Amino acid sequence: MTKSKRAFITGITGQDGSYLAELLLKKDYEVHGLIRRSSSFNTSRIDHIYQDPHTPNCKIFLHYGDLTDGSRLTNLIHEIKPTEVYNLGAQSHVAVSFLMPQYTAQVDAVGTVALLESIRASKIECKFYQAGTSELYGSTLPPQNEQSVFRPRSPYAAAKLMAYWSTVNYREAYGVHATNGILFNHESPRRGETFVTRKITRAVARIANGSKEKLYLGNLDAIRDWGYAKEYVESMWLMLQQDKSDDYVVATGIGATVREFAREAFECVGLNYKDYFEKDDRYLRPTEVDALVGDPTKVEKVLGWKAKTDWKALVKLMVEADLEKVKSQSK
Repeated sequence: MTKSKRAFITGITGQDGSYLAELLLKKDYEVHGLIRRSSSFNTSRIDHIYQDPHTPNCKIFLHYGDLTDGSRLTNLIHEIKPTEVYNLGAQSHVAVSFLMPQYTAQVDAVGTVALLESIRASKIECKFYQAGTSELYGSTLPPQNEQSVFRPRSPYAAAKLMAYWSTVNYREAYGVHATNGILFNHESPRRGETFVTRKITRAVARIANGSKEKLYLGNLDAIRDWGYAKEYVESMWLMLQQDKSDDYVVATGIGATVREFAREAFECVGLNYKDYFEKDDRYLRPTEVDALVGDPTKVEKVLGWKAKTDWKALVKLMVEADLEKVKSQSK
């Protein structure tokens, strides 16, 4: 590597942030991550790659801060002088965004602007990645690509829409190398436990291990394009290796319903989901998003990236991981 690369990742303790940190460390980056102060440990996803800063040739460093604190972001950008910034931090739970719309906007929208402004003001040579979302498309019919109309249907999606256009604006107004990655649903064993896919696979693992519980879900007919998060973070890196910044849809191009995901998960352990599922209207959104299926033509053609794991293989991978966790916890 002709030039030492230094990355700054917001949301490093999340699913995507942990996989991205792993990838960048393998590529010999110096990795800096933003973490929120907590009285309890919240770094479980990155504990296996963490290094004590006193370690010789330490390659990963964690910094306290928050996307709602613009002055802290400015100081960190000035101090770290990253060559690449990945903004993965967010209040990313769609249902929670209806309960906390103002907080969601502060973190997801205003926080993105604060980070972009920190980069602009620092005048350092730096490439910026903004984590977009398929939720931007909302009620727009699939397949959705980079030219599809945005029709957000939640406070989360609306906040991400501001972040998207702010990224475009800093690119066009100030020449910042700023790219939007519009990633469709991407899951893994590291997915947060309150998200529907992980909620399903965790319940399956417990039921297969003898639990008598029921799995309560909302809209079983919602269609989503599910890919493997570990693969998707590679597309983020590839975007920032381009000479020019742009916007990319990252997806498998194949959709499946929540019902199909649940059925497949229970079939992994030889059970029928109908025997364990109950519908609960409390999990319905005030405005539902019926179908999100991405068209990955551009990312495949321009970046050479293509999803390798289909949604059925992903379900199996997640169920097996949760089965292992349940078994280890029961010992």
